[in-house]
Amino acid sequence: MAVKEKKVPSEKVSKSPKVTKPKAVTKEKEAETSKLRIRVQAYESKVLDLSVKQIIDTALRYDAQIQGPMPLPTTIKKYTVNRSAFVYKNAREQFEMRIHKRLIDIVNPTPKIIESLTNLSLPSGVNIDVKLI
Repeated sequence: MAVKEKKVPSEKVSKSPKVTKPKAVTKEKEAETSKLRIRVQAYESKVLDLSVKQIIDTALRYDAQIQGPMPLPTTIKKYTVNRSAFVYKNAREQFEMRIHKRLIDIVNPTPKIIESLTNLSLPSGVNIDVKLI
């Protein structure tokens, strides 16, 4: 026969969570790490991927450090419409628009990179938002 051992509760030791002090960020490091955040949107994913590849090739031509392309969630806008004007209220159609998005970060962009990206011609239907972080 096996004898069960009873566990005796030992003294409770209060464990305080470790408090870490935030590291002092020097202004030099903060100024060195500027980012050019490019957000690209399009209705067709193939056109979007081609334009993103074109942006990355242009940035790599000038030895830029790139993070991405990171796919963002696709926004789906749905519209429900009655098929007829007055009768057959239950007959409806649904339409949807899908907006595909990608995000590209260029770390420490040079003026040459920014100039080459502004002169870049992309296909219609591609929307670009550029921010300097």
